[in-house]
Amino acid sequence: MPRTVEITLTPKEAADSAAYTAAAIRAAGLTSTDQIAHCRVVRRSIDARRHTSGIRGVRINMAVELWLDTEGRPDPVHLEWGDVSNVPASREVIVVGAGPAGLFAALELIERGYRPLILERGKDVSQRKSDIAAIQRNESVNPDSNYAFGEGGAGTYSDGKLYTRSKKRGNYRKSLEILHHHGADESILYDAHPHIGTDRLPRVIAAMRETILRSGGRILFESRVSDLLLNADRTAIRGVRTQRGDEIEAPAVILATGHSARDIYELLHTRGILIEAKPFAMGVRVEHRQELIDRIQYKTLDPDLPAASYSLVAQVPSGLSGADAPRTRGVYSFCMCPGGFIVPAMTENGECVVNGMSPSGRNNIFANSGIVTQILPQDYADLVPHFGPLAGMRFQQQLEKMGHAQGGGAQIAPAQRLDAFVKGFRCAEVHPTSYHPGLIASDMDKWMPKFIAQSLRAGFREFDKRMRGFLTPDAQVIGIESRTSSPVRIPRDRDTYMHPQIAGLFPAGEGAGYAGGIISAAVDGAAVAAAVTNYVEGR
Repeated sequence: MPRTVEITLTPKEAADSAAYTAAAIRAAGLTSTDQIAHCRVVRRSIDARRHTSGIRGVRINMAVELWLDTEGRPDPVHLEWGDVSNVPASREVIVVGAGPAGLFAALELIERGYRPLILERGKDVSQRKSDIAAIQRNESVNPDSNYAFGEGGAGTYSDGKLYTRSKKRGNYRKSLEILHHHGADESILYDAHPHIGTDRLPRVIAAMRETILRSGGRILFESRVSDLLLNADRTAIRGVRTQRGDEIEAPAVILATGHSARDIYELLHTRGILIEAKPFAMGVRVEHRQELIDRIQYKTLDPDLPAASYSLVAQVPSGLSGADAPRTRGVYSFCMCPGGFIVPAMTENGECVVNGMSPSGRNNIFANSGIVTQILPQDYADLVPHFGPLAGMRFQQQLEKMGHAQGGGAQIAPAQRLDAFVKGFRCAEVHPTSYHPGLIASDMDKWMPKFIAQSLRAGFREFDKRMRGFLTPDAQVIGIESRTSSPVRIPRDRDTYMHPQIAGLFPAGEGAGYAGGIISAAVDGAAVAAAVTNYVEGR
């Protein structure tokens, strides 16, 4: 068995394999590299706290496994997917969506001897690039191929962060191993906040596609699902219809369409299939110089340290009245992108939606993060009588259209200097930005819903108490950050993962309301696929 040791190093030492190996050997009470057969990092995190023990400056905490020379090396992780090309039709499953939930569901189905058919409304990762480039040039948005839709889902071209708190809901480690197997850097297996990077993730996604195809699975791109095929008494699914009119039948359908597939929510609601409103969040992107965030977080500028990040949350007055109204609402940072870019993430023309991404090197001069506030049912109560469970989605759409009206056309986004936004004064200045389509000065607090502006203002003030210098005239807010999660949930049974009304329909991932990021969606997709095989075998 390996011996695991904990070591604390300077950033320079932690970046040098010889240095951290020597430190691990000393910590294990050994004297020479000749005594070990293998050294492997299993955990790494940055510690920028002020210590009372006399240690000064930022330190890197590492856990390292050592195999003694007499023990040999660890067995490599074995991942294998068999050939399902000739399975009977009764073992074929439709997977709607090629985001992380859909791709990991497909791989899990293959492992269990089932043949997946993935139907993806968008294009593969290579062809998708041209549509994304067009959006960056302020050209029209392709509603089926953009930052949200296409192979790999919303995460492929908007960052590739893998951090999740949902580590007990499925095989978190296996999901990371699969990504590493398909080309992600080994560091995702041990970093506290693993990250692939938007420059590398497309290659990983393409490699996963090849595994699925090589194993006999099928993937049909530009195949948007337009309807569900139900049995005569509308209690079970028998397949789907695509926008081309093709009808495809299967004993089960995994619905993994992502949080922006509003047409699917509309379809389910129109067909009388149960959906429900859920809490979500909206706000803005805040953009700082990365050097400022480094100074605040590290108290130094060290070339051996990665671009600093932050995670902030505050409770502020809700602005709601009534006996049952909550007194506070949360304001928090979301999808923080050190050394990153802000990108146009709308899925239709006439919308303003921004998101953030970072390349693997996180080496851009800017840092950005979503700063969002909770949207509660009372906030859009006037829409509920007209739109029912879609009321939150309609509220989300309204704000996106308002942002677009402020932006001056195409993908130009409204922006305001951070201090002006928080203090409520007019400012015609916008700073240089990573947002390529361009910015236009806007008094954002004057047109966005009052409770959102007030909550964000209070949140920024609280954040500046924890990160002195965060609230600076050199930063700016850019709108609208509205796609943090789905405003709609597609219900499912807790044990079977199946929709309670339609047998054989399995909602999965972010679009169904059960995940919040690449890894949590991947874990959920695999868990749903396992449930699908139990259902099909028990029919």
